[in-house]
Amino acid sequence: MKKRGWGIGCMWYGIGNTALANPSGAFIDLLNDGTVILLTGCADIGQGSSTVLAQIAAEVLGVELEKVRVIAGDTGVTPEGGATSASRQTYISGNAVKAAALQAQKPLLEKAATLLKVPEGELVCREYKIFPRYDPERSVSLQDMIIHCRREGKMTLGHGWFNPVTTGLDEETGKGVPYATYAFATQWAEVEVDTQTGEVTVLKLVAAHDVGRAINPQSVEGQIEGGCAMGQGYALLEELVLDKGAILNPGFSNYLIPTMEDVPEINTIIVEEEEVSGPFGAKGVGEPPLIPTAPAILNAVSNALGVRFTRLPLTPETILAALQKIDPQHEKGGETT
Repeated sequence: MKKRGWGIGCMWYGIGNTALANPSGAFIDLLNDGTVILLTGCADIGQGSSTVLAQIAAEVLGVELEKVRVIAGDTGVTPEGGATSASRQTYISGNAVKAAALQAQKPLLEKAATLLKVPEGELVCREYKIFPRYDPERSVSLQDMIIHCRREGKMTLGHGWFNPVTTGLDEETGKGVPYATYAFATQWAEVEVDTQTGEVTVLKLVAAHDVGRAINPQSVEGQIEGGCAMGQGYALLEELVLDKGAILNPGFSNYLIPTMEDVPEINTIIVEEEEVSGPFGAKGVGEPPLIPTAPAILNAVSNALGVRFTRLPLTPETILAALQKIDPQHEKGGETT
């Protein structure tokens, strides 16, 4: 017999490290032709941070993304960026890059304010132009302002750093502010359980995640889908077997992870609730997608079978043993319902 069930998992997750100094820095050099050289210590390990940081720099300086050259994670030349962990890099390194870009931009705005006879604070950079935010037609070119600065001996360089505001744990009261911001999410799972074999098939996942502002929506969607796939493996397949500290299943032949055929349809819902302390309102979305997937799947299995499961991974053997325990007369087989 095959039974279907539905389950929900929710989570909240602190972005960054727990009430410790957690800074990141960035350097920017704006060249004569509008090319931006961005140096960041942030290591891109596949999550797309170099793209996001380049987007932040391009947005501030008003240039195309293709004009931003990123040098990342090179300890010989880049400033400290902190670990690529704790879903922190978009938020913390992103703020550092934004600050560096604003500093590199300042001499350009000062020159443009003089020429346009408007306050510096009313100017914006877009599409290689600098203009009053209320009058886009009245503009000067970005490259002309760079040339003006060079003639006056001014460099368009910027450095920036960011350290989130936190408060350490009070030893007496246990109170503190361990994170500057938090991510929130809810996931829903639909599963089918074969009571004859104990096999669980995940049919659909819906994942709604508050990411602040999605600087790169396609990348955010990919992060969510990847996290859901990892969470599915955590829920149903992945188990590290140890014997006196020795790993007995060190290879993918006996440490199983989901394949493309195992991963179901995943519907992502990007919730944009702007984080005022983040770069353009952004927060992190690295680890949060992994967290609620396993609870949602286990809750769905429990809904299908009427049995509460609390151990991971939820293997067919565990399911069959539980069914046998609640119904000693349980027989394998039956019609699909």
